[in-house]
Amino acid sequence: MSQRSRMAIWILFSLLVESATATTARSAPRLWYARPAAQWTEALPLGNGRLGAMLLGGTAEERVQINESTLWGGGPHDYATPQGAELLPKLRELIFAGKAEEAQQLAAGFLGSPAVLMPYLGFCDLYLHFPEQASPTAYRRELRMDEAVARVDYRVGKVDYHREMFVSYPDNVLVMRLTASRPHSLSFTMTLSSPQPGVQLKATGTEVLLSGQVQPMKNQPNTWIASWDQPGLRYAGRVWLRLEGGRTRVKGTGIKVQHATSVTILFSGATSFVNYREIGGDPLASTAETLRKAGAFAYAQLRRRHLEDYRPLFARVSLRLGAKEDERPTDERLRDFAQTGDPSLVALYYQFGRYALLASSRPGGQPANLQGIWNQSLRPAWGSKWTTNINLEMNYWPAESGDLWETEEPLWSLIEDLRASGAETARSMYGARGWVLHHNTDLWRATAPVDGVWGLWPTGGVWLANQMWSHYEFTRDKEFLRRAWPAIKEAARFMLDAMVTAPAGTAVAGRLVTNPSISPENQYLLNGHAVHLTYGPAMDVELIDELLGHCAEAANILGADREFAAEAEAARRRLPPLKIGARGQLQEWIEDYEETEPQHRHVSHLYALYPGSAITLEQTPELAAAARRSLELRGDESTGWAEAWRAALWARLRDGDHAYKMLRTLLATNTLPDMFDVCPPFQIDGNFGGAAAIAEMLVQSHDGSVRLLPALPSAWPEGELRGLRARGGLKLALEWRNGRLTEASVHATHQGVYRVRYGDKSVELSMKAGETVRLDYQLRPNPI
Repeated sequence: MSQRSRMAIWILFSLLVESATATTARSAPRLWYARPAAQWTEALPLGNGRLGAMLLGGTAEERVQINESTLWGGGPHDYATPQGAELLPKLRELIFAGKAEEAQQLAAGFLGSPAVLMPYLGFCDLYLHFPEQASPTAYRRELRMDEAVARVDYRVGKVDYHREMFVSYPDNVLVMRLTASRPHSLSFTMTLSSPQPGVQLKATGTEVLLSGQVQPMKNQPNTWIASWDQPGLRYAGRVWLRLEGGRTRVKGTGIKVQHATSVTILFSGATSFVNYREIGGDPLASTAETLRKAGAFAYAQLRRRHLEDYRPLFARVSLRLGAKEDERPTDERLRDFAQTGDPSLVALYYQFGRYALLASSRPGGQPANLQGIWNQSLRPAWGSKWTTNINLEMNYWPAESGDLWETEEPLWSLIEDLRASGAETARSMYGARGWVLHHNTDLWRATAPVDGVWGLWPTGGVWLANQMWSHYEFTRDKEFLRRAWPAIKEAARFMLDAMVTAPAGTAVAGRLVTNPSISPENQYLLNGHAVHLTYGPAMDVELIDELLGHCAEAANILGADREFAAEAEAARRRLPPLKIGARGQLQEWIEDYEETEPQHRHVSHLYALYPGSAITLEQTPELAAAARRSLELRGDESTGWAEAWRAALWARLRDGDHAYKMLRTLLATNTLPDMFDVCPPFQIDGNFGGAAAIAEMLVQSHDGSVRLLPALPSAWPEGELRGLRARGGLKLALEWRNGRLTEASVHATHQGVYRVRYGDKSVELSMKAGETVRLDYQLRPNPI
């Protein structure tokens, strides 16, 4: 068999079978450290979308901090304030009249009740106390991302200790295995604790039970977290152990293990949450049943079941950047990245983003929040909730191209809940049909404006509806489109009812605009005063234009609702055009106002460049140039997630070196030792946005064609990519050397005609479902 034939077979196998070959053929992606975590933000994160865990890896004391995705403050609650509808006409009148400052004085009456949302709460900690193990040697702590397994190894005297932990999705338990190289060398005390007030603890010979109920809490306004005055969710956590050798005895509310050779520990956690309207579940019974089922398996079986579930998902995509991997500890590599620019660390960062999304978001759990699924506090930053003016959406940017579609199921379920709660807000506060979402939501599916005047941004639901359409573009799954169509249609229905015609004398008289609204979190100067409120900001126009266009396409594909599609198209033609300001920038507001913070973290008005697709270099060159100018004026230094977004925007402009500059800053200055992103403080969206930006630098498919290496920076002259997804139902494999493509393969999951581009070369491929075509460096096709 020729070398060419062997390569073709290998590519086909890696793309179709989606085995772990792509990962194990190279060094497995891992984080590793030569010392225990000194603090929570250095710990190793694990999760299954329902349980999250942070392993600190101590020797004298091991701490495992644990979360459960439905443990939130408050309780079922409708945030909408019907009296807000009385203010709406006056707000609109003042804003159209150029009296935004006066309108802002009325805006407090248009906020939800309460005006801030509930927090995601820390759950509990598992502690293992080891006598006489404070001074180990040969210490190593690592996280294997291809397995989602964390390990701690060290030596004390002549005994080697090994600790291994994972969070199983199929069995919904945290699993830890402790072993020693000499029989009967494991002795420790196991306890549970919690930051929650009023916790009850009970220990038996093999189990510790933690239980309680979320207690009322008073929070200060500057925490951006609501207070609640009634007990909320009930919760339970059970930790159970099985010994080989040795014995146990109850010690207070913990268990003392003596002279064991190995120990398996299982933890199960649950709350009484059933859905956002019902909290009558039984966490005690749920955790007991979960442990009963998981406990029937030996450790080797639990591990095998975990790996059989997880490995195929993670192994779908592999990325190598550079010729070799730096073997030093991860924290040292991050510390030196500003000087080394190590490309293999960027590839590791990409895979960490995919890993963290799998850990944070799986079917049956809640979506990834501001901290994914990891939080140790009762008062986390910004409540660790779902912020919907960029952060929630950014969390799922890497899911499409990174082939992690299963992780999006909790997001689709959230949207379906928000359709219901948002319909009530639309009716009571706007007198409109459809559903609305403003800039935040929580476990109780809040959809009203919250926080402050900057909460009066009515297009969060539009953005999420557009994200559903994006999933259809990647999958070409008509069944999913049928499922998504009600949310897409009803988000558009709200905008058709809620938009108003700009009156004579305004900048866009006769056009349909949102009012009131903002450009997310940014302010402009009006008559010398800083204000948020406006009408028809650029981001709203871009989001609504895209959504109304999607309605027409979806109706045509599904053969339904053609009357509504025609109404949407007619409204789309009445939207204001995007404008270019006096500085050559894409205009953020309806008029060319001066920003109060020129280097603001948000770049919302550039949505149409990324993640949208209405602005492209070929089809709208003037707007693309204006978007570039906006990026230049905004500057590069910002929060972690904002740098990630800027990297993706520069990638869309095909400026790979500037996109890389943003990534380099992101890793060098806004990344913690365990690779978590900082806003600051810790916030997971930058990890996901950074991963998406890396993918966008290597493959783009938003403009009707698939572009290979469109924004390859000079810092990555050599690399290999396997399994990345592109719109239209394609899977791709690429290799490049000396900054140039050497070969590629394209696999189609759906029949169609696909345009593939590399530099100034292009090829049109007419492909059947299941067909794979290999391309050489000149894009000459060779079907496999």
